[in-house]
Amino acid sequence: MRIAISTSVLQRGKSGVGQYILALVRALLKEPGDHRIVLFVLEEDLPLFQFVAGRAEIVTVPERYRPAVKNIVWHQMVLPSLLRQWRVDVLHVPSYRRLLFQHPCALVATIHDLAPFHIRGKYDAARMFYGRVVVKQLARRQDAVIAVSTNTARDVERFFGIPVGNQDLVLNGIDHERFNPGNPDQAREEAVRRWGLEFPYFLFVSRLEHPGKNHVRLIEAFGRFKKETGSNRLLALGGSDWHGVEAIRAAAARSPHARDIRFLGFVDDALLPNLYRAAEAMVYPSLHEGFGFPPIEAMACNCPVISSTRGSLAEVVADAAMIVNPEDVGNMAEALRRISTEPGLGIRFKEAGLLNARRFDWSGNARQVLSVYHRVLEKLKEVG
Repeated sequence: MRIAISTSVLQRGKSGVGQYILALVRALLKEPGDHRIVLFVLEEDLPLFQFVAGRAEIVTVPERYRPAVKNIVWHQMVLPSLLRQWRVDVLHVPSYRRLLFQHPCALVATIHDLAPFHIRGKYDAARMFYGRVVVKQLARRQDAVIAVSTNTARDVERFFGIPVGNQDLVLNGIDHERFNPGNPDQAREEAVRRWGLEFPYFLFVSRLEHPGKNHVRLIEAFGRFKKETGSNRLLALGGSDWHGVEAIRAAAARSPHARDIRFLGFVDDALLPNLYRAAEAMVYPSLHEGFGFPPIEAMACNCPVISSTRGSLAEVVADAAMIVNPEDVGNMAEALRRISTEPGLGIRFKEAGLLNARRFDWSGNARQVLSVYHRVLEKLKEVG
């Protein structure tokens, strides 16, 4: 079986979808079987796939097709002929924004979330129309739809009309070789040396996106916490700039505690575990998530988590996180105060988090995804 994966929504590995693609490919390469993988990769993303050398085919996609509109056109007009040329049996598109209309082979899609249906103003009008109207029709043409959480599966049923029972629920995983408790003392030394985080810090790992990720309210909550406690604690924001970043940076600049709000930029995968290990808590106040990698990664690194339950987060963090209302600044400020002044609370959520993180594993994910590939291919052969 020849499997193709479109990786053009990798976003240079700086997003949850990007991490999903890289982790899935790594896991699939470890699985036994007669499958062969073909990856369609944008030129500047090629270095991210050095680990597949000799184990998968890579088809280079010209960099001019990176912009969203041109990338959509490439998927609809160019990719189908390439799939025939490479004799692909199953195409996996890991983003609902690039689903194919044509059927040159069996089609599998992963849908991570339908945030544009929940968050007003998440994208511009054109993107919102494409996501809400066009993709609805494309999704119905896929041979299989993989949802990464029960919440996402319900959204796909609600907004695209594909029953939950006709989808495949495959939870994401995390790399437990990377994300583990490690050495917290070394982690704290690195946090000071590399990022200048000389005092205890609250961490939020997410691309800087407004309003969806809810940075502005977290900054306000941090300001209220600082005013009420006089604490020396810092707020560290790790992530690359995205839509609405100007509002986030403006909110930080307005804060009376601006000097204690640190923008770390995109944090390299190799450095992320120590950033979690050294944090007093990881705060994740997102307004909607289809899954949410950072809370689970933090839990696996023995870092207590404060989280909203929006979207799939209730399902993902379960009872292993301190829950907050992401639209209530006072509630978030109180959570920061409690986690920083009640040692027993941090210990409790560390222990619960470690247990919860064990539920998420990429090897199990890859086996389930492979079974989807086999099923849709067999079904296509029966029809053909």
